[in-house]
Amino acid sequence: MLGKLGLGKLLLFVVVVLATAPTAFANEPPERALELDFLGQQIFPTATTFEGTAFGGLSGFDYDARRKVYYALSDDQVGARFYTLRIDVKHGAPSVQIVGVTTLRDAAGTPFAALSLDPEGLTLTEKGTLVLTSEGFATRLIDPWVREFSLDGRQIGEFPVPAYFSPDAAGTQGVRQNLGFESAAVTPNGRYLFTGTEAALVQDGPAATVGGGSPARILRYDPRKRTLDRQFVYRTDAIAEPPVPSTQFAVSGLVELLALDKDSLLAMERSFSVGAPGTGNTIRLYQVELGRADDVNGFDSLATLIPAPVPATKTLLLDLKTLGIPLDNVEGMTFGPWLRDGRRSLVLVSDNNFSPAAFTQFLFFAVR
Repeated sequence: MLGKLGLGKLLLFVVVVLATAPTAFANEPPERALELDFLGQQIFPTATTFEGTAFGGLSGFDYDARRKVYYALSDDQVGARFYTLRIDVKHGAPSVQIVGVTTLRDAAGTPFAALSLDPEGLTLTEKGTLVLTSEGFATRLIDPWVREFSLDGRQIGEFPVPAYFSPDAAGTQGVRQNLGFESAAVTPNGRYLFTGTEAALVQDGPAATVGGGSPARILRYDPRKRTLDRQFVYRTDAIAEPPVPSTQFAVSGLVELLALDKDSLLAMERSFSVGAPGTGNTIRLYQVELGRADDVNGFDSLATLIPAPVPATKTLLLDLKTLGIPLDNVEGMTFGPWLRDGRRSLVLVSDNNFSPAAFTQFLFFAVR
C-alpha cells in the first residue's frame, strides 16, 4: 500500500483515538491520510552496560507522561529488570539517556530466581503501576503470567490466566515455547488491559510457517476488577522470508500492542528467518479492530469451534523495510510526548537478544 518511500513522509491510513489527544487527532475517518515522519534512530551496541547490567533484551516499553520517563523491560531470564530512560524527541535528533535500572521482585520482595520467568510485555496503568507479562517456559512446564508491579519493582498483584494457556507434559495444550505473552497495553482511559500470544496455543492451531499465519489470541482484561473480559482471534502473518537453508530457524508472530480504545489497537508483528536477506527481520505495524470479532473467552480450543470464529480485522500501516535501514529484532512500541508542532511521538525499540552481532535500536516517528 505504501509503495517505495524513503525516510521522509510516509502516508498511513489509520484511525488513532487517544483520550488525551487534541480534537483534530481524534475521530478521524479511516480514509484520512495521516503523515508519519521518520525522525531518526539511535543505536546502542550490545556491549553497552549500566550499573553493572548488560543494557539490552528490551521488549516491553511504555511512557510515563507524569514523570516524563520511559520504562523498558529487559527479557534477561537471569536478572529480571527494567530500565528507566529519558528520551529527548523535541530538540533535533532524538537522544536516549539511561537513568535507572530496577530489579524485579516477587510478592515476598525477593528477586526472581534465574530462569523462572521470561519477561516480555510492559505497560503503565492509570494507578502508576506496571503490568508485566511472562511467556513462561513450555518446555519446563512453567506457566505464562500477567502480573502487576510497583515502580520499585515489587509484585503487588496478578491477573487470571485460563488453565488452557498452561503447557502440559504431553505437549497437547498451552502456549508454545517462546510464543506466549509478548505484549501488554492499557487503554488511555485505563479501563481495559490487553495482552496477546505471539502465536496459536498448541490446541488452537499451528504456529506460523512460510505458507501461512497462526491463530493467536488477544486477551482483554478489566484491570479494576482483575477479570478477563474478552478474548479474540488474531491471525498473524506467515513467515516473511524462507530461511536459508530451509531447515534453519524462522518465526513470525504478534510481539506488541498499543491500545487506542477498547476495540482498536496498533499491533506490531515481527518475522525473522536465519539466512534471509539483510538482517532477516521483517517488522510490520497494523491497525486492529475488534468490534466485529467473536468473543472466544472460555473456549479452550479454537480448532473445535464450528463455524470458525470471526477474527479481528487488521490493516497494514507500515512495513519498516520502506525506511531503507538495517533493522534489528524490533519488539517494543509506545507513544511518547506530544511534539511542539502538535504531532505525537512514537518510539520503537529492539531486543538485541544480547547477541554481539545485533544491537539495541530505537526508532523515532512523529504522527499527525
